[in-house]
Amino acid sequence: MIARLQQPWVQRTIRAALAAGLAWQVALLLPPALSDYAYYAPLGAIIAVSPTIADSASAAWRSVAAILTGFGLAVAVYELTHAVPNALTIALIVALAVVVEQLKLWREQASWVSFAAVLMITVGTADPGDYALRYAGLTFLGAAIGVLVTTLLFPPLQLTRAVEQIALTRGLLSRHLRDIGATLRDGRVPDVPEWDDRNGQLDRALDRMRFAATRVERARRANPRARRWQGRAVEIREESRAVDRVAVLVDDLTDLLVEFHPHRRGIDQFDAGTGWVLADALDSLASVVCTPYHTTDGSTPDQRDAEIARAGAALHRLVTLLRQSTAEDDEGFFALGAVAVGVRRSLAALQAEERLPASV
Repeated sequence: MIARLQQPWVQRTIRAALAAGLAWQVALLLPPALSDYAYYAPLGAIIAVSPTIADSASAAWRSVAAILTGFGLAVAVYELTHAVPNALTIALIVALAVVVEQLKLWREQASWVSFAAVLMITVGTADPGDYALRYAGLTFLGAAIGVLVTTLLFPPLQLTRAVEQIALTRGLLSRHLRDIGATLRDGRVPDVPEWDDRNGQLDRALDRMRFAATRVERARRANPRARRWQGRAVEIREESRAVDRVAVLVDDLTDLLVEFHPHRRGIDQFDAGTGWVLADALDSLASVVCTPYHTTDGSTPDQRDAEIARAGAALHRLVTLLRQSTAEDDEGFFALGAVAVGVRRSLAALQAEERLPASV
């Protein structure tokens, strides 16, 4: 049950339902001129319940401002076009509203300009001022309640979503590396379209991870829980950046293998062959990627220590292969060197330093 409550969509559901109910009850307490239209208040509450407090506040004032702008635009055009057929008046209002929506001021709330303009011209022209007060005023009231509920009721930091996205990206990146290794062990040449598609999948996962990490930073603004969870938020930011850097390096590494095929170009002077040495390096890097945390205080080795030691040994074998090879203008040799550098930099980005002397 606790784990379910940590899901962002569950928290938003609870906040939206509570904010809408409270907005309705508060609106009913107002004078009849407003309470008769209490249903506008829950609308504002729902608008303002966003994933973060900063987003809630932004959605609240931008929505109300867009609504008032649409109302004002509709009234102005209506007063100036009494002699024009209604169809042309509405068309002109919508056209102008869409133009106004292009202002960056509105962001995601831009569509409220045209919606409010059409609403005013269809049902509010009899008494524009009174209608604007009821609609915009009650929407603002509901939005304020939505922001208040978002702030007080487990204000979201979006940590759970970010952790999930980082874990998913780690898993995809790890599988990517292992699949390359399997291809090399089979002595096959990586298929360009296949790996382009895999790189595309990884890019999409990275975009989702970056978005989730950015949302954590935005969620900390004006959030009373931010200080308590500051350390974890910083860890998430650093972990996301590390995985991002490794993914970029792995993308370059994959391109080198696909283009130059160093394991098929005669550089085969060490142990089981170039393909196997490369595969071991990539497999060991994959293991470090999907084993991100230590489980001991460093006094005894853990699984991450073992994977780091294995990766260091595999990288050593790859470097030894390079030292025992000659360039002879073979592009495969330079690609092999670039792969070795890429693996080393990836391990550094993952902070994969050996804490204890380890034997392999």
